Amino acid sequence: MSLFCAVRPSSVRTEFFNPIAKNLVFPARAFHHRSKCEMNRRSFAFRGIVASGVSVMGSSLTTEPVQGVERLPFKPEGYNFWTWRGHKIHYVVQGEGSPVVLIHGFGASSFHWRYNIPELAKKHKVYAIDLLGFGWSEKALIEYDAMVWRDQVVDFLKEIVKEPAVLVGNSLGGFTALVAAVGLPEQVVGVALLNSAGQFGNPNAETNKSEESVLQKFILKPLKEVFQRVVLGFLFWQAKQPSRIESVLKSVYINTTNVDDYLVESITLPAADPNAGEVYYRLMTRFMMNQSKYTLDSVLSKLSCPLLLVWGDLDPWVGPAKANRIKEFYPKTSLVNLQAGHCPHDEIPELVNGALLDWLSTIPAEASFQTF
Repeated sequence: MSLFCAVRPSSVRTEFFNPIAKNLVFPARAFHHRSKCEMNRRSFAFRGIVASGVSVMGSSLTTEPVQGVERLPFKPEGYNFWTWRGHKIHYVVQGEGSPVVLIHGFGASSFHWRYNIPELAKKHKVYAIDLLGFGWSEKALIEYDAMVWRDQVVDFLKEIVKEPAVLVGNSLGGFTALVAAVGLPEQVVGVALLNSAGQFGNPNAETNKSEESVLQKFILKPLKEVFQRVVLGFLFWQAKQPSRIESVLKSVYINTTNVDDYLVESITLPAADPNAGEVYYRLMTRFMMNQSKYTLDSVLSKLSCPLLLVWGDLDPWVGPAKANRIKEFYPKTSLVNLQAGHCPHDEIPELVNGALLDWLSTIPAEASFQTF
């Protein structure tokens, strides 16, 4: 899934983190393309708030799992918890074998890998982690930054996994997997990206920031923050109305049967946390506006392990052009194109599971179990 997207400058590219579409389900059937990354701010905000986990009600919701694919049992209380820097972190672990760590997208949780964990666990020890601020992990009141999640995953590998592993990430989770692999190259033996977030740097972008004037620092900036809180607070309240939520969900799920009780509950339960609204505000106004300082080319230039791209070519936000550019930039890349949207792992799990297992079988066994 991905994402909380709301009021922010138009100069910030929407492809890095997108609304709910990035983190939720997009069916494999053909659908009408909307212009890539072009949405008005009102629509963007509503979609982002849905992804943040607001209560959803709808008589059309179903609970039938994908035919022939085992599904992770949903547990409202969560599975396992780990304390990281004083914060509670949720994760799921199943299976035995060489480790695979699954990292969800913006606004989602480990439950978004519901159709992948059981299948991959037949041959691997599979972990799925909830990033800080999302899912069943703590809604910490911190200054969010991409490097926070990198550090979380790096420490998870060191303290919980404790052996070389492959990282698999969707959307924001994909970018997190990349920066974690660069941060801990001796333990990450492969990375798989599913419609990853992140953008290539713009060499023509202006880098100088003029010094804030007294007027900007003490009058305009505080007024802007007050305005943002009022606007985001209103949008958050409005988006919680059941009829609006159902309408938004149906607009981003081409096949609305994928909007089932399991998926909806995995999004809505985290919103009950009393800090959820403040986390949403911080992500919208601070983290989202600073995302362009981390670029794919700067990270890929430091990567050393094999890279797999499993790409839903029908994704209206992160299309196949990005996958092709990543492959051109990083020679050790394999690419699997699928007729799916932004979250192929939940939309067509049987194909994604097959692609992942085939690629994982090419990672040398001795590399996966080396001692260090």
